[in-house]
Amino acid sequence: QVVAFQAMMQLMADNFPGVFSGYELGVVESHQRNKADTSGTAKAVVQSFSKMGLDFKESQIRKIRDRVTQLEALGVPEDALDGHAFHTYTLRSPDQSVEFVFKHNVTGRSIYAEGTVDAVLFLAKKMQEGAQQKVYSMIDVLREGFLR
Repeated sequence: QVVAFQAMMQLMADNFPGVFSGYELGVVESHQRNKADTSGTAKAVVQSFSKMGLDFKESQIRKIRDRVTQLEALGVPEDALDGHAFHTYTLRSPDQSVEFVFKHNVTGRSIYAEGTVDAVLFLAKKMQEGAQQKVYSMIDVLREGFLR
């Protein structure tokens, strides 16, 4: 329920703007070697952290695609190297006396397939209801109880 984590961070940002002002943020995301772009989840979480007062740019997200680093430093199981999403967000207070670490690791691709089915069911319901055409997010799917 990575989407729920993302929604939680968005809610925190909306309700507590500036709460982490002055803190440092480090973001590491690891995906299969053929993923060229930065994770959309990491980008969304960084946007939430920015609203919470952290000065951090998407370009500072550390993307790891090297298999040796994934295996040895991050502990990605070898059988998941071609389908995983490991993310770590580390916040440190200005005096380094407080550290928060948020981490989510996904191995395999089944969660994405299940999410796609959930989104299709959500959209089918919206069409049946005659809803206006608009761009929905997976958080919309979550809000309406369609994520398993």
